[in-house]
Amino acid sequence: MISRRPLNECRVLCTPATFGRSDPALKPTLEAAVREVIYNPVNRPLRAAELRPLVRDVDGYIAGLDEVNASVIEEANRLKVIARYGVGIDRVDVGEATGRGIVVTNTPGANSAAVAELTIALVLSLARKLIAAGEAVRHGEWPAMNGIGIRGKTVGLIGLGSVGREVARRLKGFACNILAFDPFIEPEIADEYGVRLVPLEELLGHADFVSLHAPATDLTLGMVNQEFLGRMKTGAFLINTARGALVDEQALMSALGSGRLQGAALDCFSREPPDKDNPLLRHPQVIATPHIAAHTDEAVNRMGWAALENCLAVLRGERPLHIVNPGVLELSCHEDSDVRP
Repeated sequence: MISRRPLNECRVLCTPATFGRSDPALKPTLEAAVREVIYNPVNRPLRAAELRPLVRDVDGYIAGLDEVNASVIEEANRLKVIARYGVGIDRVDVGEATGRGIVVTNTPGANSAAVAELTIALVLSLARKLIAAGEAVRHGEWPAMNGIGIRGKTVGLIGLGSVGREVARRLKGFACNILAFDPFIEPEIADEYGVRLVPLEELLGHADFVSLHAPATDLTLGMVNQEFLGRMKTGAFLINTARGALVDEQALMSALGSGRLQGAALDCFSREPPDKDNPLLRHPQVIATPHIAAHTDEAVNRMGWAALENCLAVLRGERPLHIVNPGVLELSCHEDSDVRP
């Protein structure tokens, strides 16, 4: 249900570590609009046990990559909106939120360019062995290292949503052959970006680089498993700037150890931060980054303002721009004539 509590009496929890980092006006704008803002006390995504005491008696929640499961939502006795700072909602129990009348929003498209830019950087880093080359020079070595040119190589995109399209747009400048697997995209859209839609098996058998751009859903969780990796072209590379839950990490280690894959670049892991003894972190053919794909000045500003506007819109009784569970709002509109659709 949408609250009638005046906006200046509302309390808001805001947990993204980069919220307001690039735009100094963002935090003061939020603070001026509501009675109180509670910020993340540990400067990293919060686990459920850490969130439970923080969500009590708050009306709005601007959420980063926190673990917003059913136990958290059960503690949120006054919560009306979870405004995701980003597009992914796999860490939010949307069903539980919907059942309790809590609106869930996100910010689609706000970070697509940023994620695409890191994806291209990782493709080039793998192809030219940049991390290994830099480390060698720092250790006083000057090795002759042969890289791989990406002109004419085949790049396979798993998912051709907003991020996948931005990646394709940039790859065209490198004269790559671009394939995509996405059963929800029309061929006309793929044609617009110079991409050829193909079945998954064909993509895996031909791609020199396979880049993941799919959301974490029941259909995609763990999709990069032993069978998936076994179908990939021998000597290919895997790039994941989507969600760690897409990849079976043990299967990936086996594929790297057997030589099936030549390397991998991972911006996300099944557990974040990953355990220090995760073998992928020590593997010389793996580039690991700390889930930074969306973190550019432009992207964090766009995500920040969009999440803020979504949150405040719901608290004002208005329809937010990007709502994940619209049925909650429609129900509220029928039950509360003061809500403005």
